[in-house]
Amino acid sequence: MESVAELVAARWGDHRPGLWCRHPAHPENAQNLENLENPENPENPENTVLTHHEVAAGAAARAALLADLLSSDGPPHLGVLLDNTPEFPLWLSAAALAGAAVAGINPTRRGPELARDILHTECRLLITEHTHLSLLRGLDLPGVRLLITGTPEYDDLLAPYADARPDPSRAGPADRFLLYFTSGSTGAPKAAICTQGRLAAAGRSLAGQFSVRRDDVHYVCMPMFHGNAVIADWAPALAAGAGVALRRRFSASGFLADVRRYRATYFTYVGRAIQYVLATEPRPDDRDHTLRLGFGTEAGAVDAAAFERRFGVRLVEGYGSSEGGAAVQWSPGTPAGAVGRAGPGLVVLDQETRAECAPAVLDPGGRLLNGEEAIGELVNRGPNPFEGYWRNPAAEAERRRDDGEYWTGDLFYRDGEGFLYFAGRTDDRLRVDSENLAAAMIENILARYEGASAVAVYAVPDPVTGDQVMAALAGSFDPLGFAEFLLAQPDLGTKMAPRFVRVLERMPVTATNKIHRALLRREGVRCADPVWWRPPGRATYRRLTAEEAEGPLVSTRGPSSVRRQGLEPRTR
Repeated sequence: MESVAELVAARWGDHRPGLWCRHPAHPENAQNLENLENPENPENPENTVLTHHEVAAGAAARAALLADLLSSDGPPHLGVLLDNTPEFPLWLSAAALAGAAVAGINPTRRGPELARDILHTECRLLITEHTHLSLLRGLDLPGVRLLITGTPEYDDLLAPYADARPDPSRAGPADRFLLYFTSGSTGAPKAAICTQGRLAAAGRSLAGQFSVRRDDVHYVCMPMFHGNAVIADWAPALAAGAGVALRRRFSASGFLADVRRYRATYFTYVGRAIQYVLATEPRPDDRDHTLRLGFGTEAGAVDAAAFERRFGVRLVEGYGSSEGGAAVQWSPGTPAGAVGRAGPGLVVLDQETRAECAPAVLDPGGRLLNGEEAIGELVNRGPNPFEGYWRNPAAEAERRRDDGEYWTGDLFYRDGEGFLYFAGRTDDRLRVDSENLAAAMIENILARYEGASAVAVYAVPDPVTGDQVMAALAGSFDPLGFAEFLLAQPDLGTKMAPRFVRVLERMPVTATNKIHRALLRREGVRCADPVWWRPPGRATYRRLTAEEAEGPLVSTRGPSSVRRQGLEPRTR
């Protein structure tokens, strides 16, 4: 098995351009990234280009520094609190050579939560930049040494190690390499462990799956503190010897210009990123670029088709649990909406009975007709590379059960041919009148509403029914038209119709462009945006008043009152 250190060292002596980035030459320029007069000018100080050899040399210097700074007792862990600047992949590469582990620190976390992430992962060193220094003011971080990139002190610290050469012998495939935080929709984020061997193997696998070549350029526009950018974008480029182009922070308006500037051929995405790119003004030359593939999650079939029509680029929706315990690979012949065929050991189980769920019944349009019986949690009963969580045995036990099964925490259904379809997170499941509903399935239906540019579905508590369905809708909303739209959807179950609809201009998102569901759930009907309510027995929606929002939610008291008014959605 290979190590990441070996992949880094293999680039020594490779003098092809290997790393591109537009970033501020000085910290005071950090706010001017979108306003450069001529960013294509190679003389522009905001353009950084490093060869593969220079990246390996820079990594070797930082690895030698790490060996001295982390020589005392304690875990060899460092935190990286950076935007996507060249320093991020340099420190990833350095950690690999030094046999150290990197914790990517999310810059959208604040105060005690930010301090908790740094201390929980036992970071003895924190690499940051002027842009993020304000986040650290007032935090109590005992035993953490701060290195600020782009400063004379930082340069002086590295200078004695300038002649270091990469030596991969100090690390092995079993060494911890990443401590990357998974989404914390409930409780604090968990730091998943990824060894050098697992990351190197993932890079090799993806490079092979997507035929990545040495002359490819991977555009890294998702934040590198997140596993997606490192595992699915940086690692396959490193494995294949391909180039990497960094975007400091994701920009929909800058996406196509960057792709052309760097002649990028591959990129990854998560969350609403594709939707934001599609929202930019179409141009006649939208297909004038080198991009051939996008790989990611949560774009949705509708947006993926629209992206391919507009830009001529195929998006591959993949699935891999953040912790590495299960993965599904797309292959030719995969039906629209599916992520791929279930491999050996992958089953969909009922969370309560642990029995295998019934095969999905789909109509000719691919719509699921038996969600209650077919949707369950994806479980891996075979060997899996899950390597645990750092200092979190309770969360680890929830994923890896006593019998060796790995429970992903993700909802799926499986058709009669063995293809798997993503149905959301288990955290996003609703229970209405004793019936389990998957939020993602309702979202797929509501996404057909003509006025919606983005939709999120979540539960609000109800004293009688357990949950009521609430939807957040970005775009235009017509109360009567929306009610009529719901009636026209043949796959909308009797309890799926939203009781509340929050109408907003833009969906709140996390730092990785995923919808901020925890915030939506927390605010419920008591929010600053207009909320529309369909009272029991009413044919349409009306505005929820402030007094009603502060009082107990009105229960549906089952579907009978809806039936009497002829409002029950049709089902098959």
